[in-house]
Amino acid sequence: MASAASYSFGGPGRRRVDLPLVLFGLAALASAALLLWAIRDPVFAGAFLAGLLGIGGVLLLVRRRPAHEVAGGGEDLPDIALLRDALESAGPAQAVGLSDREGNLFCANSAWGGWFGADSLPLALARVAPTARRDRAVAIPSIQIGGQAYEGEVRLAGAGDGQLLWRLYRAEDDHVAREARRLIGGEPGRRMGEAGLMVALVDGGGTILAANGAFAVRANGPDGEGNVAIAGTPFVDHLTASSAGQFHFAAEGKAAAPLRIVQVPAGEGPATLSVFLLLDDIPGPRSDDENAHVHALLDSLPLGLALADTDGRFTFLNKVFRKAVGLGANERPVWPGDLVVDEDKAAVSDAVRRFGRGRPMSGDLAVRLRPNPEEPVAMTVAGARGLGNAAVLISIKDNSEEARLKREIAQATKMQAVGQLAGGVAHDFNNILTAILGTCDLMMMRHTPGDSDYDDIQQIRSNSNRAANLTRQLLAFSRQQTLRPQVLQLPDVVSEVSHLLKRLLGERVKLEVKHGRGLGAVRADPGQLEQVIVNLAVNARDAIIARDPIAGGTLTLQTFAVSAEDVRRMSSDVLPIGDYTAMKVTDTGVGIPQHLLSKIFEPFFTTKEVGKGTGLGLSTVYGIVKQSGGFIFAESQVRKGTSFTIYLPVHRAQPGEAPAKAKAKETAGELWGNATVLIVEDEVMVRAVAERALARHGYNVLVAENGEAALEILQREEKVDLMISDVVMPTMDGPTTVRAARKLHPDLPILFISGYAEEQLRKSIDIANVSFLAKPFSVQQLAETVRDVLQEK
Repeated sequence: MASAASYSFGGPGRRRVDLPLVLFGLAALASAALLLWAIRDPVFAGAFLAGLLGIGGVLLLVRRRPAHEVAGGGEDLPDIALLRDALESAGPAQAVGLSDREGNLFCANSAWGGWFGADSLPLALARVAPTARRDRAVAIPSIQIGGQAYEGEVRLAGAGDGQLLWRLYRAEDDHVAREARRLIGGEPGRRMGEAGLMVALVDGGGTILAANGAFAVRANGPDGEGNVAIAGTPFVDHLTASSAGQFHFAAEGKAAAPLRIVQVPAGEGPATLSVFLLLDDIPGPRSDDENAHVHALLDSLPLGLALADTDGRFTFLNKVFRKAVGLGANERPVWPGDLVVDEDKAAVSDAVRRFGRGRPMSGDLAVRLRPNPEEPVAMTVAGARGLGNAAVLISIKDNSEEARLKREIAQATKMQAVGQLAGGVAHDFNNILTAILGTCDLMMMRHTPGDSDYDDIQQIRSNSNRAANLTRQLLAFSRQQTLRPQVLQLPDVVSEVSHLLKRLLGERVKLEVKHGRGLGAVRADPGQLEQVIVNLAVNARDAIIARDPIAGGTLTLQTFAVSAEDVRRMSSDVLPIGDYTAMKVTDTGVGIPQHLLSKIFEPFFTTKEVGKGTGLGLSTVYGIVKQSGGFIFAESQVRKGTSFTIYLPVHRAQPGEAPAKAKAKETAGELWGNATVLIVEDEVMVRAVAERALARHGYNVLVAENGEAALEILQREEKVDLMISDVVMPTMDGPTTVRAARKLHPDLPILFISGYAEEQLRKSIDIANVSFLAKPFSVQQLAETVRDVLQEK
């Protein structure tokens, strides 16, 4: 670019003349002429003129040198205005800027100025500059500036002297664009095209991001190919306007049918995405049915859509929308606010009026629908133009299935966490109860029923047994209870417990028992199954009496077979396909509200009055059924009754499997012994009780507080007949101690004592010839188990 003091004469082909240089020359000539006239000496005047011209030459060289250095080899300085015009061509959706080697921004487009400031380079970008200068180009996948996410790139610009070119765009609508591309380019877009609706997704710069097939065919014209790529081309290039102001496709010529165009913006601002809906505009007078084809189209879409006029009244609701908001077939709501709870009415009405009368924009609202006020849903309200009386497009996603899955996952996670907590608490509590029960047994050996302390000791023991039963229920809920599974028939278990049930239910509750045919055998603990039936029956009795204290009601126990085909027809997401034997317990009680039905299996949850329930009845049922490999489901209607259905898998006998044999009853005199027993227990209370109990029965007892001490005793003692060990101990646990002990004494019998379930321990302990005794245990139970283990040896 020429200097501001340089001018060209004689047209663009002439050389440029430096005006200061010309003026200096004229002044030098005038000064020399004046000197010649004054002194009449031509030699002196000529020398004076030469000196002036020399000084002017030096000044000219000094003046031009900086420009030469800046321009670099005589090149002109950049035209900032011209650069800015070039950067503006990127459009409003992209911020473009140039920075020098010092990191100063010297040129940017208006989008940059609006986002970051016209003369500033954000610090987050300045950190990327050294890497860009080293690698010549760097992609910016995601960067946060002022709470906004941006993406883009930076690369070296010019002759490589450190100037950088920055290109950034907002990443806030990426997920919107991806979802819109999927819908428009997929099956929904094809169905819209079959209904005569042409759809295009356009960015803020006017470039098409996606279009359905109907738009592509029309945009390419009758002589074009329908599969020519439309994405990436300017949207306006495919349209033209007639003299009457009607739009039509440019490829179809001016004689083509006019189009009706509806723009639905995905957000606010000039750079937002927009969905353009194009319809063939049918000429002629308007009627009430002019949008019938649009309604038919919206009704066929898998999206919940509704239309409202400028006053906010509904003009159309498609089937998916009606299902999502819980409307019946004959319900006709007038206002969108009628669908939501009272607290959300004002927000919905305001949004509908604002988008219906203002510029065509859109927005999302979190609302709570009347049928399900506990689950907020997303309602999208968008201004619509060109649809007759309709001015607002309202959409609601039917997320009922998604919400149901979320609730089930949350419930399962909570039940698992509570179960782990309950199992840990029960295990620690069992150690305390073992010491209390054992101490009571030892004290009762020294007192007779006539002693003054005997009744007090018996009361302590009774309360401890109640606490032990509570821990068993907690372990049952956490599926860590010790079970003794047997192969049995459900009707036999029901028959065993039916006599007890009649006494528990009383005279006002009628018991009905129905057994199906072809029932398969199941493998479960009969005592625990009886506990399940009793707990369900007691809850049913209380519900029946609460509904009608005088007349009472009916409790029905029903067993039936469920085949794999029956399960397949049920289409259950929880119940695996297979053969089951089911038991259904139904009452005619007060029922359970739907919002409480998902909480009934939680421990300590109860709807009874304070002091009339522990809240562990159903949680115990849940744990026993789950630990037995079964499933339980509850159904209830308020004031009509509740049904619990238990599915237990049919047991298939394995080759060589023998039925369980009943243990012969032993007499108390056979509990004495003289063997050497090593007790390994980290709990002082439990260790002391076990040592005193076995010593009273004649055994030679050795004790160790941990695994290391036990191994030292085994190395020192020549003969140890039995080792009793806890499972969970610090530093060296029970199984590790037993493996090391077997290296010293290969045939040493082992008795594990623990508060955890035997089946669970046997799965994790791969050691042969071991027995198990569950905590809490009494002195007699410990003596009997030691005797049995030594006899098996």
